[in-house]
Amino acid sequence: MAGRENPAGEIDTSKPHSARMYDYYLGGKTHYEIDATSAEQVLTVWPGVRAWARANRSFMHRTTRWLAAEAGIRQFLDIGTGIPTEPNLHQIAQEAVPEARVVYVDNDPIVLNYAGALLTGTPEGRTTYLHGDVTDPRTILDAPQLRHTLDLGEPVALSLNALLHFVPDDRRPYELVARLMADLPRGSYLALTHGMPESNPETRDAVTRLYRSSGIYVTGRNREQITAFFDGLELVEPGVVRADRWRPEREPELETLALAGGVARKG
Repeated sequence: MAGRENPAGEIDTSKPHSARMYDYYLGGKTHYEIDATSAEQVLTVWPGVRAWARANRSFMHRTTRWLAAEAGIRQFLDIGTGIPTEPNLHQIAQEAVPEARVVYVDNDPIVLNYAGALLTGTPEGRTTYLHGDVTDPRTILDAPQLRHTLDLGEPVALSLNALLHFVPDDRRPYELVARLMADLPRGSYLALTHGMPESNPETRDAVTRLYRSSGIYVTGRNREQITAFFDGLELVEPGVVRADRWRPEREPELETLALAGGVARKG
């Protein structure tokens, strides 16, 4: 998601893409041989990545359901959407609130090709997709598709799941999040997950090398660094925790999980 290597519509199949590798981990079919090869290399050194991906997806389902059903949110901005894998965010939100409106954003052209799957919602609600990049928040917030779908005078839930660990420090990820939240009104929410360093240093280093050698920057940040993305916001209980322990609906699948998540409100 971070980085804009190709204009919309042009799919580069010569190198892997993080969203397509994520699709492979989830058992999807919307990827290319280069993505599968790179993902298998990661699986060789980190077999737990499939459970990691499932935990991230489950976090999105639970937080979206909570935001729509309990926090009263009717508008969602999902940046780093990834390849459609049902149920998608709008399906979760509109199941709880049929009139919910959702804007999806991603920079992988293959997501654009499958955007139709993201645009079938309830008659009462509205969904749209725009090709954009989190490192250029102004073009997202000023996009006609967003302005025609969301009312930025009313609360919005900003979803940044499994995205910011692909944004290096020199791209100022904390400022990017702050800029996005600055345009959203009081009562809006930020929901995000972020990879943490693997407890095994050899695994951590091997995974990092594999991604970076494929041209995909990735870095884990510790809990304190992840919590800093919520500075100035009011964290929702239980705060920033392992993603599978944020209001879980079942017992955690793993003893360890290198993924943290949280939800916070703009007061």
